Amino acid sequence: MNEEIRCALRAFVESSNFAKEGAVMTDLDGTAVHEFEGRIVIPDTVSHGLKHLRDLGQPVLLNTLRFPRNVIQSFGREWYAISNAPLPLVSLNGSLVGHLQERRDGDIVFEEIDAFPLRADDIEEMLIGVRGLVEGGVLDLVIFFYPRDWTIGEIIWTPAAGKISELREKYRSASAIVSFDLEELRRRLLAQDVCMVFLLIEAPEDQLMAYQHTKRSNFITRAGVDKLSGARALATRLGIDLSHAVGAGDTPMDTFLSGVGLSVHVGSMDLEYKGLSQTLRVRDSLEFGGLLFELAKLQHEMVA
Repeated sequence: MNEEIRCALRAFVESSNFAKEGAVMTDLDGTAVHEFEGRIVIPDTVSHGLKHLRDLGQPVLLNTLRFPRNVIQSFGREWYAISNAPLPLVSLNGSLVGHLQERRDGDIVFEEIDAFPLRADDIEEMLIGVRGLVEGGVLDLVIFFYPRDWTIGEIIWTPAAGKISELREKYRSASAIVSFDLEELRRRLLAQDVCMVFLLIEAPEDQLMAYQHTKRSNFITRAGVDKLSGARALATRLGIDLSHAVGAGDTPMDTFLSGVGLSVHVGSMDLEYKGLSQTLRVRDSLEFGGLLFELAKLQHEMVA
C-alpha cells in the first residue's frame, strides 16, 4: 500500500462518519473477483479484508450486473462466509435489490427488498428495434432476459433455432435457451415482471452496416434505473449514508461510484465517476484487497 493511498484513506475515515453511517459497496467482476484457470475466485486479500471490516461491524454490499441465482451459484457460499449474516445485494444493473440469505437447510437464497421491472412501454420500444433487425436478416441477435422471480434465472432467446445447441455450450449460466416468433417473445415478456434485458449482436461488422444506430450490445432497464439508483434504494432501506461509504468498481457501468464518499477505481480504465469526497485508483483486485485491510485497520484505530 503506497503512502499516498494510505494518507487519503486516513483523511476520509477521519473526516467522514464512515464507521457509523457508511459501508463498503463493491462491484464483482474485475473489481472484487477475477478469473483464474477458467474459475471465478475472490482473492484472499479481498475476502479477508472484507471479513475484517464486517467483523468490525461495517456493512458489506455487493453491486453487480449478475443475476442473483448466478451470484449464488458462482461464489455465494464464499461471499456469505464474509458476512455470516444476510448479504445485501444490488443486482441486474440496479433493477433488483435484496439480500442473500442462508436457510436452515444450508441453502442460500435471494430475498427481495425492492424491484424496478421494465414497464410495458419499455418492452414494446425494445421489440420495435428487435423486429427491424430480424426482418433485416440479422439473425445473430441474442436476447437475454431476467425475470423478477430470481429462481427462474437467465433466459436466452434467439431467432435462429439452429443456434440453440451452440448457445447452450457458450452460455452455460442460462436456465433455458429458446427460439420462437417475435409475437410469442412479446407475449412472454409482457406476461411477467422482467427486470433487465441484454441485447447482443454477434453478427460481422459488414452485416451491421445498415443498422449503425444499433449498439452491438445493450443493457436495458427501466428509465432511470442503474447501479447508482439501486445503491441508493438499498442504502435507504439499510440506513446507510452513501456519502460516508466507500465504493469500488472498474467499468462505466459502475455509476454508483459517483454517489459514494470515497470512490475506488480498480484497474486502468479511465472512469468519469468521482467520489463525493475523494477518488483513488488501485491496479487490480489484489491491490484493492490491500486497501480494504488498511481501511479496516484505520477504522479499528478510530473506534478503539
